[in-house]
Amino acid sequence: MADHLLPQDALFLGFDSATQSMKATVLDSNLKIVHSEAVHFDTELPHYKTKDGVYRDESVDGRIVSPTIMWVEALDLVLEKLSKSNLDFSKIVAVSGSGQQHGSVYWKTGSPKILASLEAGKRLVEQLKDAFFIKESPIWMDSSTTAQCREIEKAVGGAMELSQLTGSRAYERFTGPQIRRIFQTQPDVYRDTERISLVSSFMASILIGKYAHIDQTDGAGMNLMDIKNRTWSKEVLEATAPGLADKLGELAPAHAVAGSISPYFVERFRFDKNCLVIQWSGDNPNSLAGLSLSSPGDVAISLGTSDTVFGITKELKPRLEGHVFPNPVDTESYMVMLVYKNGSLTREDVRNRYAEKSWEVFNNYLEQTPPLNDGKIGFYYKEHEILPPLPVGYHRYVVGNLLTGSLEGLEAKEVQEFDAPSEVRAVIEGQFLSMRAHAERFGMPTPPKRIIATGGASANQSILRSISSIFGCDIYTVQQPDSASLGAALRAAHGWVCEKNGSFVPMKSVYEGKLEASSLRCKLVMSGGDGELVDKYAQLMKKRMELENGLVQKLGRC
Repeated sequence: MADHLLPQDALFLGFDSATQSMKATVLDSNLKIVHSEAVHFDTELPHYKTKDGVYRDESVDGRIVSPTIMWVEALDLVLEKLSKSNLDFSKIVAVSGSGQQHGSVYWKTGSPKILASLEAGKRLVEQLKDAFFIKESPIWMDSSTTAQCREIEKAVGGAMELSQLTGSRAYERFTGPQIRRIFQTQPDVYRDTERISLVSSFMASILIGKYAHIDQTDGAGMNLMDIKNRTWSKEVLEATAPGLADKLGELAPAHAVAGSISPYFVERFRFDKNCLVIQWSGDNPNSLAGLSLSSPGDVAISLGTSDTVFGITKELKPRLEGHVFPNPVDTESYMVMLVYKNGSLTREDVRNRYAEKSWEVFNNYLEQTPPLNDGKIGFYYKEHEILPPLPVGYHRYVVGNLLTGSLEGLEAKEVQEFDAPSEVRAVIEGQFLSMRAHAERFGMPTPPKRIIATGGASANQSILRSISSIFGCDIYTVQQPDSASLGAALRAAHGWVCEKNGSFVPMKSVYEGKLEASSLRCKLVMSGGDGELVDKYAQLMKKRMELENGLVQKLGRC
């Protein structure tokens, strides 16, 4: 069905404007990667003096920002690298991109004139350096807006009401609270700002030579959008700052065309003048696309410094934990995202304490302990956790042996420590039981159709075996890194097909028949799951959630 949809000699370009780097991935019409380049901010743009791509403001607690113009210079540089790699820009028929979510850019009045009149003989960084009212953009790592979060929640009737309306309760890193803080602390700057962009729409604006719309999926990460109607919420806008609707512009579907490529890029890099720029979106939505998640029952688990769960659901069930966004590749469903701050570093801490600082010993312990861990449940927080909202600390309980009986009516007994092998199994089972429980609360099914595992720990077969046992489904791993820029290139192809079709078409129609031979291919690494064991894990999960709720009431922020 899909073979004729993409021109045989066409190329599709995807960018990822991330926290620490700018990446570019080029796909051919068979969805194979043919070019890729990256610019690392700290090492290749050292004059900005960033550390990990950011500035940490010691004078304001929790304030973390990045120099806006650095992102512009990175775009200059990555395009120059692609040019030197002999990429034929004239074959690129569509471009899209990924931007780190929640970062914001504040344009001066008159910026559209600058964007529309860029001179091909000059680099972007020279021409845009004075276009921004705020030189340092607040980003997702910033946590200086706690007061503004509470003010916005209170104005709309509480945290749950805001979540039901926008898909998330108020979070410090979200753009709405960031805008409110600027309005309160820099009222003149806010008043004179002509347009506020997200990182995604900011980069798209440069490419089309005018202000680009914010896409609905990334817009949902602002605490400002009515997620049911996919329009700005008048109620939340008024609770955030006056006149905000005019500064944000309109929203657009993720698959829509933002515009044609600006003449600047046609002249400087020899893009075809008819090259389409598809709406950019956030990094997490683009990763979902790059992992080929496309329908309810698809789940991805990213195992990195933080652990993240992505899933697709038809039901809209916002909660106090986690986030719901419109699905960037499907107009009828939603993307659910759960974020755990305690990921690989916490697993390493347990390894160092109980497994002789050896992954081999850690894995041996995990293999030699029985599933369900004889009813031992552990909570391991080396860092202050997001989900659930709990402070640093380790908590251990024994609730009974599920292999020999039921947990019904049994009281959990708190203990100081487990034996070493049980500590290892407890840190692994605890994380994935939590993921399963919170995913089910959002309407994702158990078992899922499949789980795609990514991130460093996805290479650990022992950990993947535990995931398969707890969720009861096949586990796949991806063959390519940089899922955000890969997803952006795929979304460029999808947007191009939608435009040529005259209406939205399912993402599957773009890669149907091509998936196995493409750079999107996933590899089956763990099969199925024991249904009886999955049911027993459901009992252990229920007991864990009772304990988790008790800890949150005692120690956390409700």
